[in-house]
Amino acid sequence: MRWAQEPNRRTLPFAWGLEHIGGDAKEADPRGFLDRFVEHTIEHSDEWYAVTPADDYLLADEVLTFTSAIESPWPGNNRVHAQLFRARHTGPAVVVLAQWNARWEEQQNVCRWLNRLGITAVKMSLPYHDRRAVPGHPRGDHLVGPNVGLTLQANRQAVMDVRRTLRWLESQGYDRLGVLGTSIGSSIGFVAMCHEPLLRAGAFMHVATYCGDVVASGLTTMNVWESLSTKISHDDIRRYWSPISPYPYISKLSGSGREILAITGRFDPTFWPEFTESFFHAAKRENLQVENLSLPCGHYSLGVAPFSWAAGYRFGTFLFEALA
Repeated sequence: MRWAQEPNRRTLPFAWGLEHIGGDAKEADPRGFLDRFVEHTIEHSDEWYAVTPADDYLLADEVLTFTSAIESPWPGNNRVHAQLFRARHTGPAVVVLAQWNARWEEQQNVCRWLNRLGITAVKMSLPYHDRRAVPGHPRGDHLVGPNVGLTLQANRQAVMDVRRTLRWLESQGYDRLGVLGTSIGSSIGFVAMCHEPLLRAGAFMHVATYCGDVVASGLTTMNVWESLSTKISHDDIRRYWSPISPYPYISKLSGSGREILAITGRFDPTFWPEFTESFFHAAKRENLQVENLSLPCGHYSLGVAPFSWAAGYRFGTFLFEALA
């Protein structure tokens, strides 16, 4: 669905939301708190993203559910839902993370394509999406929104949910694991890969260094930045949301031998080319194994033919080879 066609887009009010990240909602110096929080969290990110397996995994009608490791204010969001597309009972498996505001039925064809290649796929619903939506918010407004602390909590929750999904796959006998992410799913998937040793390979559609850069300058998030910009600057949001951004963790993959594919659009007005190039420069500095497929399209058009065919063929063959 293109940006201009999205229904229910709204502009929510700005909030510091420090109560969602261990702070006080009435903190007198929210900027000072966030500066300290960011420094400590990045330094101790292995602890911040640490997770144990869920104790209530349930698979019914090819839908896996379990309790999230994060307890957000909305109980419905704290039950993770993931669609299982089983190719085999062992072997390779991939966690699929769709784009912001994706519906339940979106990217199911991606999973079926992976099945044709012999790869089991688990399409995990992101926090605040589809079956995890907050009443009155059919869009994923709380995964990326003008509440600074809630966005931090929600993206942390997403990473931890991915890791719990991987623990389930491992327990079922899947021993060659990968991740496939699109847009915000790409960011979440990359951060998960930097903290999860089970992941052998990752394919990412749209990449950038910082979530804050994408939100402050992108077409897709204009309604979010409209509220944020009343209180904070572009530099502020880049720093405050750096703990949920790929850039601070790129060095964690240095020397790991894990394979990465990035598929990008040269005319993307959401993940602007300069932010994508910054990602590649940082990856090169750390000697990461990154393959890039750059297509002559934008953000949404990457998901439609003929660009989706090229992208699908490449991420499919990449994951097939990397998880062989």
